[in-house]
Amino acid sequence: MAVKEKESWGTRVGLILAMAGNAVGLGNFLRFPVQAVNNGGGAFIIPYLVCFLLMGIPLLWVEWSMGRFGGRQGNHSTPYILDSMTRRNFWKYFGVFGIFTNIGVAAYYCYIESWTMSYVLHSIMGTFRGLSQTEVADFFTKYVDVAHSTTGIPYEAVIFYILCLALNTYILSRGLKGVERAAKIGMPLLIAFGAFLALRGLTLGTSGASAEVPTASAWDGLNFLWTPQFDSLSNPKVWLAAAGQIFFTLSVGMGTIHCYAAYVRSKDDIALNAVSAGFMNEFVEVVLGSSIVIPIAAGYLGLDWVKENAGFGMAFQTMPFLFEKWGTFLAMMAGVMWFGLLFFAGITSSLAMGTPWMGFMRDEFDWGRKRGAWSFGLIVLLLGLPTVFFFQQGVFDEYDYWAGTVSLVVFALAEVVLFAWILGMDRGWKELNEGADIRVPVVYRYIIKYITPVLLAFVFLGSLFTPLNNDWQGAFDGLLAGNGWSLDNSSIIKQITNAGLYAQLHAATDPVVAEGIRQRIFFANLARGILTATFLGLCLLVFLSARRRAAKAVKA
Repeated sequence: MAVKEKESWGTRVGLILAMAGNAVGLGNFLRFPVQAVNNGGGAFIIPYLVCFLLMGIPLLWVEWSMGRFGGRQGNHSTPYILDSMTRRNFWKYFGVFGIFTNIGVAAYYCYIESWTMSYVLHSIMGTFRGLSQTEVADFFTKYVDVAHSTTGIPYEAVIFYILCLALNTYILSRGLKGVERAAKIGMPLLIAFGAFLALRGLTLGTSGASAEVPTASAWDGLNFLWTPQFDSLSNPKVWLAAAGQIFFTLSVGMGTIHCYAAYVRSKDDIALNAVSAGFMNEFVEVVLGSSIVIPIAAGYLGLDWVKENAGFGMAFQTMPFLFEKWGTFLAMMAGVMWFGLLFFAGITSSLAMGTPWMGFMRDEFDWGRKRGAWSFGLIVLLLGLPTVFFFQQGVFDEYDYWAGTVSLVVFALAEVVLFAWILGMDRGWKELNEGADIRVPVVYRYIIKYITPVLLAFVFLGSLFTPLNNDWQGAFDGLLAGNGWSLDNSSIIKQITNAGLYAQLHAATDPVVAEGIRQRIFFANLARGILTATFLGLCLLVFLSARRRAAKAVKA
């Protein structure tokens, strides 16, 4: 039986960088700009910043406090961190979300991470040199689509995915020291690469304008993002998008912060540490994240093109083509920096995803860190390979929606209710301020208790009952007129029933298209089955661990 080693963070800088690295991820550079563009640019910024102050910062403080509280009692995983805060046994099963979410997200997140590794190599090799914009986009399509492989196996995608998982697993097997060292290397390089690319984006101006788009200007992209539009304050759709981005950008509602904070010494500061990590993430996202993709794309292709084509794939399908306009050497350096930046953003987050599983198996079943790390890598590999082989069939999207979106909101709502209303704000506030290096504004005592839960409930209910075409005014008018509430196919309720896919199937007249939709329905259900089995398996492990604890208590 492995002997438990008492671990703690080596330095405060290492802890803050690791926490910031957990938050700073691919969403800072890929999701934030797209969300901003798709929600009106400047119309998105005010709701986003309000949600950061009223939901993001409070959740950071709640999760740091809960983690240190549980760690003081020897618990380093969310099931028993939550269990330590109440006498009701069912709360430990809410804590399962804090392990499940990380395993489910890591399964597809590491796949994106592996793309960045591959693209760094291709940037060095000059693969994109001389290719048209369409050919660069096709390169990505061929990379992820098994249909372009004669054997049905995307060899390059599989190889880099395994390499990426192996690297994550090796670093995790080194314990907190390995994670801390990776953060100390990765975060400074990420910021340095981002600063260079942002400076290039800011100085591009109209120099990228072409005969096809003579009015193209990088400044149009920046102005679009940073010109406030106050009418967004009354648009629920924008508020939902802004609140959702806060979840992604701060990694709250996942359980990783709890598990990192569980290793903080009992009298160490958490209030200032949480704010420092949060604001470092915001700097990377708001300053660097908004100054690279959108300005550079607008500088060459025009703002209208950006508005119509803004999407996740721009990073891989568009940026390599635009970098080639900078000359051979600078294009290679820009590609290495851009995809290197994304890699460091990804790995500092994916490393955090392994800690809840490792902490749980270590506490409850006496597993050593190497056994915990490699078992995590194996589980993620088994869950993740379907996202590689069936990417085009939507398995990736299903994992992202259920594990990476819905689960986060459910867990965040549960934990803030537990902290503020069951543990109680008196005890919670005392825990937050214990050893604090800053005076937490007393107004946050009431924000955490009242405003943050209401915002989270708004996000959850808004996602559960999203109205048709996101027309909230029309939905309320229809409800008051007695016409009911028409749900959009993007709502959680409609997603469960695959309503959108079935609507496409009924409308399809081409047999080939219809067969493709049937496949997506099959794989959507398969992905949900895998995720459900994973969640239930984790619940079983928690049940067995509870019996194990009870047996030990009887013997004692």
